Amino acid sequence: MAQLTWRKSSFSEGHADTCVEVAADSAGIRHLREGDVPERVIVTTPVAFRAFIRAVRAEEFGGR
Repeated sequence: MAQLTWRKSSFSEGHADTCVEVAADSAGIRHLREGDVPERVIVTTPVAFRAFIRAVRAEEFGGR
């Protein structure tokens, strides 16, 4: 697999081990990981990722 370029969430607290990061590969597949366990990666499609982001923004998972 090609090297991924990870981007940290704007909601991260600034600590390397308490952040969520996302990357997209050359096929557009999204990869998500948490800073404290970077070797554990969730892989999803762009459509599913957009649905997830919409649900987070709508606070469907309990809000902040």
